[in-house]
Amino acid sequence: MANHFQLLKTDTGTAARRGRLQTLHGFVETPIFMPVGTQGTVKSLTPDHLKEIGSQIILGNTYHLNLRPTSELIRDLGGLHKFMGWDGPILTDSGGFQVFSLSKLRKMRDDGVEFQSHLDGKKLFLGPKEVMAIQQNLGSDIAMVIDECPPWPCEREECAAAVERSDRWAKQCKEIATESGFLEKGHHVFAIVQGSTFDDMRREAAESLAALDFPGYAVGGVSVGEPEPEMLKQVGATTPYMPVEKPRYTMGLGTPPQLLKMVALGVDMFDCVLPSRVARNGLVFTPDGPMNLRNEKYRADDRPISDEIENYTSKFSRAYLRHLTVSGEILSCTLLTLHNLHFYLDLMAQARAHIEAGDFATWHLAWVARYESGAAARLKKV
Repeated sequence: MANHFQLLKTDTGTAARRGRLQTLHGFVETPIFMPVGTQGTVKSLTPDHLKEIGSQIILGNTYHLNLRPTSELIRDLGGLHKFMGWDGPILTDSGGFQVFSLSKLRKMRDDGVEFQSHLDGKKLFLGPKEVMAIQQNLGSDIAMVIDECPPWPCEREECAAAVERSDRWAKQCKEIATESGFLEKGHHVFAIVQGSTFDDMRREAAESLAALDFPGYAVGGVSVGEPEPEMLKQVGATTPYMPVEKPRYTMGLGTPPQLLKMVALGVDMFDCVLPSRVARNGLVFTPDGPMNLRNEKYRADDRPISDEIENYTSKFSRAYLRHLTVSGEILSCTLLTLHNLHFYLDLMAQARAHIEAGDFATWHLAWVARYESGAAARLKKV
Protein backbone atom coordinates (compact mmCIF):
# COMPACT_ATOMS: atom_id res chain seq x y z
CA MET A 1 0.00 0.00 0.00
CA ALA A 2 2.10 2.88 -1.33
CA ASN A 3 1.91 6.23 0.44
CA HIS A 4 -0.09 4.66 3.26
CA PHE A 5 0.88 7.46 5.68
CA GLN A 6 0.27 11.15 5.02
CA LEU A 7 1.96 13.75 7.16
CA LEU A 8 -0.66 16.52 7.15
CA LYS A 9 0.86 19.08 9.55
CA THR A 10 3.88 19.49 11.79
CA ASP A 11 3.99 21.69 14.85
CA THR A 12 6.49 24.56 14.77
CA GLY A 13 7.10 24.67 18.53
CA THR A 14 7.55 20.91 19.09
CA ALA A 15 8.08 17.74 17.06
CA ALA A 16 4.32 16.96 17.14
CA ARG A 17 2.80 15.65 13.92
CA ARG A 18 -0.70 15.39 12.50
CA GLY A 19 -1.05 12.42 10.17
CA ARG A 20 -3.36 9.93 8.48
CA LEU A 21 -2.60 6.21 8.26
CA GLN A 22 -4.35 4.08 5.65
CA THR A 23 -5.10 0.42 6.48
CA LEU A 24 -7.18 -2.32 4.91
CA HIS A 25 -10.01 -1.54 7.33
CA GLY A 26 -9.99 2.23 7.09
CA PHE A 27 -8.04 5.37 7.91
CA VAL A 28 -6.54 6.22 11.29
CA GLU A 29 -6.15 9.88 12.19
CA THR A 30 -3.01 10.49 14.25
CA PRO A 31 -1.98 11.17 16.97
CA ILE A 32 -4.16 8.31 18.20
CA PHE A 33 -4.65 6.16 21.27
CA MET A 34 -5.45 2.48 20.69
CA PRO A 35 -7.60 0.63 23.27
CA VAL A 36 -6.12 -2.73 24.23
CA GLY A 37 -8.12 -5.87 23.41
CA THR A 38 -5.58 -8.55 24.35
CA GLN A 39 -7.94 -11.52 24.16
CA GLY A 40 -9.99 -10.21 21.23
CA THR A 41 -12.05 -7.97 23.50
CA VAL A 42 -11.58 -4.60 25.19
CA LYS A 43 -12.58 -5.70 28.68
CA SER A 44 -16.23 -4.91 29.56
CA LEU A 45 -16.98 -3.01 26.32
CA THR A 46 -18.69 -4.00 23.07
CA PRO A 47 -17.48 -2.91 19.62
CA ASP A 48 -20.45 -0.49 19.52
CA HIS A 49 -19.25 1.12 22.75
CA LEU A 50 -15.82 1.57 21.19
CA LYS A 51 -17.26 3.18 18.07
CA GLU A 52 -19.41 5.54 20.18
CA ILE A 53 -16.38 7.00 21.96
CA GLY A 54 -14.32 7.45 18.80
CA SER A 55 -12.07 4.39 18.77
CA GLN A 56 -10.38 4.14 15.38
CA ILE A 57 -8.07 1.17 15.91
CA ILE A 58 -7.69 -1.45 18.65
CA LEU A 59 -5.09 -4.01 19.70
CA GLY A 60 -5.01 -7.78 19.93
CA ASN A 61 -2.19 -9.98 21.21
CA THR A 62 -0.47 -12.71 19.21
CA TYR A 63 0.77 -14.69 22.20
CA HIS A 64 -2.57 -14.81 24.03
CA LEU A 65 -4.82 -15.37 21.02
CA ASN A 66 -2.59 -18.15 19.75
CA LEU A 67 -2.88 -19.96 23.10
CA ARG A 68 -6.65 -19.69 23.03
CA PRO A 69 -8.69 -20.06 20.96
CA THR A 70 -5.68 -20.46 18.53
CA SER A 71 -4.96 -18.42 15.44
CA GLU A 72 -5.96 -21.35 13.20
CA LEU A 73 -9.48 -21.37 14.64
CA ILE A 74 -9.75 -17.60 14.26
CA ARG A 75 -8.53 -17.90 10.65
CA ASP A 76 -11.05 -20.66 9.90
CA LEU A 77 -13.85 -18.52 11.34
CA GLY A 78 -13.02 -15.59 9.06
CA GLY A 79 -10.21 -13.74 10.86
CA LEU A 80 -10.04 -11.65 14.01
CA HIS A 81 -12.22 -8.79 12.72
CA LYS A 82 -15.14 -11.10 12.05
CA PHE A 83 -14.48 -13.22 15.13
CA MET A 84 -14.77 -10.26 17.52
CA GLY A 85 -17.27 -8.20 15.51
CA TRP A 86 -14.94 -5.22 14.94
CA ASP A 87 -14.76 -3.83 11.41
CA GLY A 88 -12.08 -1.20 12.06
CA PRO A 89 -8.30 -1.56 11.93
CA ILE A 90 -6.53 -3.97 14.32
CA LEU A 91 -2.88 -3.91 15.38
CA THR A 92 -1.48 -7.08 16.92
CA ASP A 93 1.51 -7.20 19.23
CA SER A 94 3.86 -10.00 18.26
CA GLY A 95 4.27 -11.49 21.71
CA GLY A 96 7.61 -9.73 22.14
CA PHE A 97 6.48 -8.05 25.35
CA GLN A 98 5.75 -11.48 26.82
CA VAL A 99 9.47 -12.19 26.35
CA PHE A 100 9.89 -9.52 29.03
CA SER A 101 6.78 -9.96 31.19
CA LEU A 102 6.90 -13.77 31.31
CA SER A 103 10.66 -13.97 31.81
CA LYS A 104 10.32 -16.83 34.31
CA LEU A 105 8.40 -18.92 31.78
CA ARG A 106 10.63 -18.51 28.73
CA LYS A 107 14.04 -19.33 27.33
CA MET A 108 15.77 -17.14 24.77
CA ARG A 109 17.20 -18.78 21.64
CA ASP A 110 18.89 -17.19 18.64
CA ASP A 111 15.96 -18.23 16.44
CA GLY A 112 13.17 -17.25 18.81
CA VAL A 113 11.69 -17.77 22.27
CA GLU A 114 10.66 -20.97 24.01
CA PHE A 115 7.70 -20.43 26.34
CA GLN A 116 5.82 -22.38 28.89
CA SER A 117 2.16 -21.50 28.59
CA HIS A 118 0.99 -19.49 31.59
CA LEU A 119 -2.30 -21.38 31.26
CA ASP A 120 -1.28 -25.03 31.38
CA GLY A 121 2.54 -25.16 31.27
CA LYS A 122 2.59 -26.56 27.73
CA LYS A 123 5.72 -25.71 25.72
CA LEU A 124 5.47 -23.43 22.70
CA PHE A 125 7.87 -21.54 20.48
CA LEU A 126 7.68 -18.09 18.90
CA GLY A 127 10.18 -16.98 16.27
CA PRO A 128 9.84 -14.68 13.23
CA LYS A 129 8.22 -17.43 11.15
CA GLU A 130 5.70 -18.29 13.86
CA VAL A 131 4.64 -14.76 14.80
CA MET A 132 4.16 -13.73 11.17
CA ALA A 133 2.12 -16.87 10.45
CA ILE A 134 -0.08 -16.23 13.50
CA GLN A 135 -0.67 -12.60 12.56
CA GLN A 136 -1.49 -13.58 8.99
CA ASN A 137 -4.02 -16.06 10.39
CA LEU A 138 -5.53 -13.27 12.49
CA GLY A 139 -5.69 -10.93 9.49
CA SER A 140 -3.97 -8.08 11.35
CA ASP A 141 -3.99 -4.69 9.64
CA ILE A 142 -0.73 -3.93 11.44
CA ALA A 143 1.54 -6.79 12.51
CA MET A 144 4.45 -6.19 14.85
CA VAL A 145 7.81 -7.93 14.45
CA ILE A 146 9.03 -10.13 17.27
CA ASP A 147 11.70 -8.51 19.41
CA GLU A 148 13.54 -8.90 22.69
CA CYS A 149 12.59 -6.26 25.26
CA PRO A 150 15.53 -5.88 27.68
CA PRO A 151 14.71 -5.20 31.34
CA TRP A 152 15.48 -2.02 33.24
CA PRO A 153 18.10 -1.58 34.44
CA CYS A 154 20.31 -3.69 32.21
CA GLU A 155 23.99 -3.85 31.40
CA ARG A 156 25.27 -2.56 28.07
CA GLU A 157 26.37 -6.02 26.96
CA GLU A 158 22.95 -7.51 27.71
CA CYS A 159 21.23 -4.67 25.84
CA ALA A 160 23.53 -5.00 22.83
CA ALA A 161 22.66 -8.70 22.53
CA ALA A 162 18.93 -7.91 22.67
CA VAL A 163 19.26 -5.17 20.04
CA GLU A 164 21.24 -7.42 17.71
CA ARG A 165 18.74 -10.26 18.08
CA SER A 166 15.77 -7.90 17.57
CA ASP A 167 17.36 -6.44 14.44
CA ARG A 168 17.95 -9.89 12.97
CA TRP A 169 14.41 -11.04 13.76
CA ALA A 170 12.98 -7.84 12.23
CA LYS A 171 14.76 -8.54 8.93
CA GLN A 172 13.39 -12.08 8.92
CA CYS A 173 9.85 -10.87 9.66
CA LYS A 174 10.03 -8.40 6.77
CA GLU A 175 11.31 -11.10 4.40
CA ILE A 176 8.53 -13.50 5.44
CA ALA A 177 5.85 -10.83 5.06
CA THR A 178 7.19 -9.92 1.62
CA GLU A 179 7.54 -13.47 0.33
CA SER A 180 4.08 -14.50 1.58
CA GLY A 181 2.38 -11.52 -0.09
CA PHE A 182 1.19 -10.15 3.27
CA LEU A 183 2.60 -6.67 2.56
CA GLU A 184 1.49 -6.70 -1.07
CA LYS A 185 -2.11 -7.32 0.05
CA GLY A 186 -2.05 -4.08 2.05
CA HIS A 187 -1.20 -5.30 5.54
CA HIS A 188 1.51 -3.39 7.41
CA VAL A 189 4.45 -4.67 9.44
CA PHE A 190 6.02 -2.36 12.02
CA ALA A 191 9.59 -2.69 13.26
CA ILE A 192 10.48 -2.11 16.93
CA VAL A 193 13.48 -0.06 18.07
CA GLN A 194 15.15 -1.29 21.27
CA GLY A 195 18.21 0.05 23.07
CA SER A 196 17.15 0.51 26.70
CA THR A 197 18.81 3.63 28.18
CA PHE A 198 21.72 3.68 25.72
CA ASP A 199 21.16 6.57 23.31
CA ASP A 200 23.78 5.39 20.83
CA MET A 201 22.23 1.92 20.62
CA ARG A 202 18.77 3.40 20.05
CA ARG A 203 20.12 5.57 17.24
CA GLU A 204 21.96 2.66 15.62
CA ALA A 205 18.92 0.38 15.92
CA ALA A 206 16.59 3.04 14.48
CA GLU A 207 18.91 3.77 11.55
CA SER A 208 19.44 0.06 10.81
CA LEU A 209 15.71 -0.64 10.80
CA ALA A 210 14.94 2.52 8.80
CA ALA A 211 17.17 1.17 6.02
CA LEU A 212 14.85 -1.85 5.75
CA ASP A 213 11.91 0.40 4.79
CA PHE A 214 9.19 -0.96 7.07
CA PRO A 215 5.68 0.55 6.75
CA GLY A 216 5.96 1.83 10.35
CA TYR A 217 8.21 1.96 13.40
CA ALA A 218 7.76 1.58 17.15
CA VAL A 219 9.73 2.64 20.21
CA GLY A 220 10.01 -0.47 22.35
CA GLY A 221 11.49 -1.20 25.75
CA VAL A 222 10.08 1.84 27.56
CA SER A 223 7.82 1.91 30.62
CA VAL A 224 9.45 -1.26 31.95
CA GLY A 225 10.16 0.15 35.41
CA GLU A 226 12.31 3.19 34.69
CA PRO A 227 11.34 6.65 36.09
CA GLU A 228 9.36 8.96 33.79
CA PRO A 229 12.26 11.34 32.94
CA GLU A 230 14.33 8.36 31.78
CA MET A 231 11.41 6.99 29.77
CA LEU A 232 10.87 10.30 28.00
CA LYS A 233 14.61 10.57 27.39
CA GLN A 234 14.56 7.18 25.65
CA VAL A 235 11.66 8.22 23.42
CA GLY A 236 13.40 11.50 22.64
CA ALA A 237 16.59 9.62 21.77
CA THR A 238 14.75 7.39 19.29
CA THR A 239 12.17 9.40 17.34
CA PRO A 240 14.64 11.75 15.57
CA TYR A 241 16.15 8.73 13.80
CA MET A 242 12.86 7.18 12.70
CA PRO A 243 11.74 7.90 9.13
CA VAL A 244 9.75 11.14 8.95
CA GLU A 245 7.33 9.75 6.36
CA LYS A 246 6.35 6.67 8.40
CA PRO A 247 4.06 6.37 11.46
CA ARG A 248 5.75 6.20 14.86
CA TYR A 249 4.31 4.17 17.71
CA THR A 250 5.35 4.04 21.37
CA MET A 251 4.27 0.75 22.88
CA GLY A 252 2.48 0.12 26.15
CA LEU A 253 2.15 3.46 27.94
CA GLY A 254 1.16 5.81 29.60
CA THR A 255 -0.65 8.46 31.67
CA PRO A 256 -2.49 11.33 29.90
CA PRO A 257 0.36 13.84 30.47
CA GLN A 258 2.90 11.28 29.26
CA LEU A 259 0.97 10.85 26.02
CA LEU A 260 1.00 14.59 25.32
CA LYS A 261 4.70 14.82 26.18
CA MET A 262 5.41 12.03 23.70
CA VAL A 263 3.23 13.61 21.01
CA ALA A 264 5.49 16.63 21.47
CA LEU A 265 8.47 14.32 20.83
CA GLY A 266 7.02 13.21 17.49
CA VAL A 267 5.08 10.04 18.39
CA ASP A 268 1.89 9.27 16.44
CA MET A 269 0.38 6.15 18.06
CA PHE A 270 -0.05 4.82 21.60
CA ASP A 271 -1.59 1.93 23.47
CA CYS A 272 -1.90 1.18 27.18
CA VAL A 273 -3.95 -1.01 29.51
CA LEU A 274 -3.90 1.73 32.18
CA PRO A 275 -7.23 3.47 31.47
CA SER A 276 -9.23 0.24 31.35
CA ARG A 277 -7.35 -1.47 34.20
CA VAL A 278 -7.72 1.34 36.73
CA ALA A 279 -11.38 1.81 35.76
CA ARG A 280 -12.09 -1.64 37.16
CA ASN A 281 -10.79 -0.36 40.52
CA GLY A 282 -12.83 2.84 40.55
CA LEU A 283 -10.19 5.30 39.28
CA VAL A 284 -11.33 7.74 36.59
CA PHE A 285 -9.56 10.49 34.67
CA THR A 286 -10.53 14.17 34.59
CA PRO A 287 -8.79 17.30 33.22
CA ASP A 288 -7.90 18.05 36.86
CA GLY A 289 -6.20 14.72 37.46
CA PRO A 290 -7.40 11.23 38.38
CA MET A 291 -10.32 10.74 40.77
CA ASN A 292 -10.81 7.72 43.02
CA LEU A 293 -14.56 7.14 43.19
CA ARG A 294 -14.14 4.80 46.16
CA ASN A 295 -13.51 7.85 48.34
CA GLU A 296 -16.29 8.57 50.85
CA LYS A 297 -16.56 12.20 49.72
CA TYR A 298 -18.30 11.08 46.50
CA ARG A 299 -21.01 9.13 48.37
CA ALA A 300 -23.67 11.83 47.83
CA ASP A 301 -22.05 13.75 44.93
CA ASP A 302 -24.71 14.24 42.26
CA ARG A 303 -22.34 15.65 39.61
CA PRO A 304 -21.04 13.69 36.60
CA ILE A 305 -17.36 12.67 36.58
CA SER A 306 -16.50 15.73 34.47
CA ASP A 307 -18.47 18.53 32.80
CA GLU A 308 -15.88 18.66 30.01
CA ILE A 309 -16.42 15.27 28.41
CA GLU A 310 -19.77 13.85 27.36
CA ASN A 311 -20.56 10.18 26.84
CA TYR A 312 -23.05 7.59 28.06
CA THR A 313 -21.39 7.51 31.50
CA SER A 314 -22.01 11.26 31.86
CA LYS A 315 -25.71 10.67 32.60
CA PHE A 316 -24.80 8.99 35.91
CA SER A 317 -23.72 10.78 39.09
CA ARG A 318 -20.47 10.24 40.92
CA ALA A 319 -22.60 8.93 43.80
CA TYR A 320 -24.17 6.22 41.63
CA LEU A 321 -20.89 5.27 40.01
CA ARG A 322 -19.29 5.03 43.46
CA HIS A 323 -22.17 2.85 44.63
CA LEU A 324 -21.64 0.46 41.72
CA THR A 325 -17.89 0.36 42.34
CA VAL A 326 -17.95 -0.32 46.09
CA SER A 327 -20.78 -2.85 45.59
CA GLY A 328 -18.68 -4.75 43.07
CA GLU A 329 -21.32 -4.41 40.36
CA ILE A 330 -20.18 -5.42 36.86
CA LEU A 331 -21.82 -2.32 35.38
CA SER A 332 -19.19 -0.16 37.09
CA CYS A 333 -16.50 -1.76 34.91
CA THR A 334 -18.41 -0.93 31.73
CA LEU A 335 -19.29 2.65 32.64
CA LEU A 336 -15.90 3.62 34.05
CA THR A 337 -13.94 1.93 31.26
CA LEU A 338 -16.13 3.73 28.73
CA HIS A 339 -15.35 7.05 30.39
CA ASN A 340 -11.60 6.47 30.75
CA LEU A 341 -11.07 5.30 27.18
CA HIS A 342 -13.17 8.20 25.91
CA PHE A 343 -11.01 10.56 27.97
CA TYR A 344 -7.86 9.23 26.28
CA LEU A 345 -9.40 9.27 22.81
CA ASP A 346 -10.77 12.79 23.30
CA LEU A 347 -7.35 13.97 24.49
CA MET A 348 -5.83 12.74 21.23
CA ALA A 349 -8.63 14.44 19.27
CA GLN A 350 -7.78 17.70 21.07
CA ALA A 351 -4.10 17.20 20.29
CA ARG A 352 -4.89 16.73 16.59
CA ALA A 353 -6.99 19.90 16.57
CA HIS A 354 -4.29 21.97 18.27
CA ILE A 355 -1.56 20.71 15.94
CA GLU A 356 -3.78 21.78 13.04
CA ALA A 357 -4.43 25.15 14.70
CA GLY A 358 -0.70 25.69 15.25
CA ASP A 359 -0.83 26.17 19.03
CA PHE A 360 -0.07 22.66 20.28
CA ALA A 361 3.14 23.72 22.06
CA THR A 362 1.43 26.17 24.42
CA TRP A 363 -1.81 24.20 24.72
CA HIS A 364 -0.21 20.92 25.77
CA LEU A 365 1.96 22.59 28.42
CA ALA A 366 -1.09 24.30 29.92
CA TRP A 367 -3.10 21.06 29.79
CA VAL A 368 -0.37 19.08 31.55
CA ALA A 369 0.11 21.82 34.18
CA ARG A 370 -3.62 21.83 35.00
CA TYR A 371 -3.80 18.03 35.20
CA GLU A 372 -0.71 17.67 37.38
CA SER A 373 -1.65 20.53 39.75
CA GLY A 374 -5.15 19.06 40.12
CA ALA A 375 -3.69 15.64 40.84
CA ALA A 376 -1.35 17.11 43.47
CA ALA A 377 -4.23 18.99 45.11
CA ARG A 378 -6.31 15.82 45.33
CA LEU A 379 -3.43 13.97 46.96
CA LYS A 380 -3.12 16.69 49.63
CA LYS A 381 -6.79 16.33 50.53
CA VAL A 382 -6.56 12.56 50.98
